[in-house]
Amino acid sequence: MAYCKSGARWLGLSALAALVLAGPTAPAHAGARTAVIPSQIIYPGEKIDASKLEEVEVTNPNVVEGFASKIAEVSGKVSTRTLLPGRVIMTNAVREPYVVERGSTVQMVVSVGLLTISAKGAPLQDAAVGDLIQLRNIDSGVIVAGTVLADGTVQVVTK
Repeated sequence: MAYCKSGARWLGLSALAALVLAGPTAPAHAGARTAVIPSQIIYPGEKIDASKLEEVEVTNPNVVEGFASKIAEVSGKVSTRTLLPGRVIMTNAVREPYVVERGSTVQMVVSVGLLTISAKGAPLQDAAVGDLIQLRNIDSGVIVAGTVLADGTVQVVTK
């Protein structure tokens, strides 16, 4: 293939035109991913405090998906396993904090139409907001099921 000055000039102009039409390019770091890592050991069952976390740029292209990329994703949650400094925090290694705990006393509420009945109950398991749990009515001993609400009460499920 022979070199042609006019052909080289045409390729140079078309490349320049392509760059102009494409517009300004984004900085190289704009598409960079971040990951959340602990700055100290966090043990299972420990509530995760934002002061123990930092966001770092992910430089390993082979890192698996499913890790937290923002501190807000894990701050305030509870660790389900030991989290080591310098290692990414996987989203399945944290859970929402429990609102009710097994053996404590909670308020159970049953609503049928305009009628609302409340009683004391003992949860048979730990649970976070929105979890369906079983409770024992403290007065009657009957076991019922209900959904945990944000205020710590349990809305009993009616049949």
